[in-house]
Amino acid sequence: MKEAFTRLYATATLNERVTSYSESVSLELPQHIRDYHARIYKERDDSNYMISTFESQALIFLARTIGAKRILEIGVYVGYSAMAWRHAVGPQGKVTGLEYDKEYAEAAKKIWKENGYDNIEVHVGDASETLPKLADVNEPYDIIFIDADKTGYPGYLKQILERSQPGAKNRLLRPGGIIAADNTLRRGLVADSSSDNPWRPADFDDGWESKAVAAVREYNKAAADDPRLETLLIPLWDGLNLARLLD
Repeated sequence: MKEAFTRLYATATLNERVTSYSESVSLELPQHIRDYHARIYKERDDSNYMISTFESQALIFLARTIGAKRILEIGVYVGYSAMAWRHAVGPQGKVTGLEYDKEYAEAAKKIWKENGYDNIEVHVGDASETLPKLADVNEPYDIIFIDADKTGYPGYLKQILERSQPGAKNRLLRPGGIIAADNTLRRGLVADSSSDNPWRPADFDDGWESKAVAAVREYNKAAADDPRLETLLIPLWDGLNLARLLD
């Protein structure tokens, strides 16, 4: 269509049917990965931290499109998305996760072990402290996926770029690599946090959400303004910001 703005489907039912149809004709997601997603959704009150199965398909497609074999994930939660990334890179690839919460990390390691994944690892602690250590590896990552505390997004971007300098022997992200940041629209609040947005919380101005939205706006602007990056903010799911490192 010629219009630039995103048209949403007229009803929630139609939205659900279109998404289900799109997912059904997209690449296959292994049943054990789908089953784990369903289990988290059913059993955990904090399952909103998990990406959807449809977004998982998109990320797998992205990884395979650029031939990714090494993935760094900032924010592991209980290990679902790392399983999707591992499916993308295969048994010869490598997935490294950074997770602040020890309980989440232990749950992730348990499910990975149950499924025989021996090429996923997780570092527990503050990601901002772990990132500099990972830059000392000889082989950089192909994709860095950010899905953690939103107030940390600008800092993560700064660290990634500082530790991926052109010509550097050791760097975090390779030239042409992708930084994929999730939740970069936050129910549309990043684009419009006025009263016109029905998702605006009543306590938005005084609550944590306003800080998260401000940080994500800062991230989106910093990525868009950086001459070393080409960016595409996709208004699907909760917003997916893709940035390609040119050098």
